[in-house]
Amino acid sequence: MNTNRKRLIIRDNHSFRANIHQLSRGDVLIGLLNIKPTEEVLFLDLVERGVIMYPSALAQQISRSKCLQAMVYEEWMIPLTFVARDRHDMIRNIDRYAGHGVGRIITKQNRHNCGIGIHIWPSIEDVYNQACFGSLSYPFVVQPFVETSLDVRVIIMGDYTEAYWRKNTHCFRNNLYFGGDSDQYELSGQQMELCQQAMNRGKFPYAHLDLMVTTTGETYLAEINLRGGLKGAAISTPEYKKRIKDLEDNFLRSLDHSSR
Repeated sequence: MNTNRKRLIIRDNHSFRANIHQLSRGDVLIGLLNIKPTEEVLFLDLVERGVIMYPSALAQQISRSKCLQAMVYEEWMIPLTFVARDRHDMIRNIDRYAGHGVGRIITKQNRHNCGIGIHIWPSIEDVYNQACFGSLSYPFVVQPFVETSLDVRVIIMGDYTEAYWRKNTHCFRNNLYFGGDSDQYELSGQQMELCQQAMNRGKFPYAHLDLMVTTTGETYLAEINLRGGLKGAAISTPEYKKRIKDLEDNFLRSLDHSSR
């Protein structure tokens, strides 16, 4: 960093755009960047320039992409989860799914949230046919459909943690904006450890995590994001925003201390 220049601290997207070419090692970006899908290489550019980001560039990238989540967190997700990038991926996994006797499956479109990009299919062959004829665009995530499981949303922000289950008896999608019920859920030590490991792997300072708990006792990571809906949560929107702001301020203070 140029020691003759005062460190830039940017906390909004307008200032980020205005100063994007002046940013250099030691400058700080606080908050989520509004970067379009066609310019996500900027995350790499910022990291290479030594710009400090909170949340991390990796966490922001992971939050934006269902496919990247499946690649990074494959070992934590439902067995046989994969990213279909092209026909070759589909053909390879058609044989694998058949060998494991997988019937119905779920697909997740890459950049869709709130449940609107999740689809259920009778078989992986149906997905392959739709993708071949252009009705389903690559890339997307493919997973076996688990008939009976509990969807658990976990919110972790510093020393604050809460979890609650979500269920819609009329639909396999459990997003509460489209109906359903919820109630508090007590995480086990193993489930809490899974959440912490997932956050550490993606360098998440705070997170919304969706867990899938099967009737046989297994817990899998379904999704992870920096932000998410609060419907069903105990925390209020004002308190949520305040806690995020406090985490950001604490991070800035930690930089000041480390530079002394």
